[in-house]
Amino acid sequence: MRHYSPYEIIKGNPAQGLVLLADHAMNRLPPEYDRLGLPESAFARHIAYDIGIESLTRQLSAALDSPAVLGCFSRLLIDPNRGEDDPTLIMRISDGAIVPGNHPISTDEWQRRLDRFHRPYHQAVSQTIAEVAAAGARAPLVISLHSFTPAWKGVARPWHAAVLWDNDPRAVFPLIERLEAAGDILVGNNEPYDGALRGDTMYRHCMAAGIPHALIEIRQDLIADDTGVAAWAERLAPILAALNAMPALHAYQRHPSRTGTYRDGDEEEKLL
Repeated sequence: MRHYSPYEIIKGNPAQGLVLLADHAMNRLPPEYDRLGLPESAFARHIAYDIGIESLTRQLSAALDSPAVLGCFSRLLIDPNRGEDDPTLIMRISDGAIVPGNHPISTDEWQRRLDRFHRPYHQAVSQTIAEVAAAGARAPLVISLHSFTPAWKGVARPWHAAVLWDNDPRAVFPLIERLEAAGDILVGNNEPYDGALRGDTMYRHCMAAGIPHALIEIRQDLIADDTGVAAWAERLAPILAALNAMPALHAYQRHPSRTGTYRDGDEEEKLL
């Protein structure tokens, strides 16, 4: 079995204080999984990865000189943006596509995917956040990047972008304000998804630790090619730089989660 890294870390300058995350950046699978029994066309769809996000994250990381962590495996294998006890961690059906390689699945194989893909990715996220925090002796600002489909079950989604969050508004409100300032896009506030998801990446690494954060979703048709990615990188880079310059977004402050009380072990990152 060849070595297969479940993550990629772009080093950047940790003293900048900003961390970019791309949970669903790639649609890769190790060859031994034989495409999970799916046709190749399935891996060009949103069910396999977040279209456009790998390129967008790389461009933003370069523009801002910020560290970034990219997931290098398809969400069809195991979803890094789900808690380990989430029933949707390994999907048997995704947007109408039956995934033969995920059903039936043994307990041993479930554990193997956690150990080989999910946990190493989150260890890389923890390591990167800790390095950035140590470099500046302050809380980092963490921005997670995702993309969403232009329509769902035949209903068009009007938003060009969205900001998802649980109950920590510190980065969210200034981010939405700056995204809307140009007046040319419609920005969803916890639409088309709600950002309160127990055990997901933002909950695990930011909410539980009191780290300022926000999750940005871009509509996939807007970043499906190089021109679109470049335009959104140009739009987002100065906004994220402005947020990162705010002292209030580099302080630890734990907010209660809308998903319920924190449990022992929820605090993933070490508070300074």
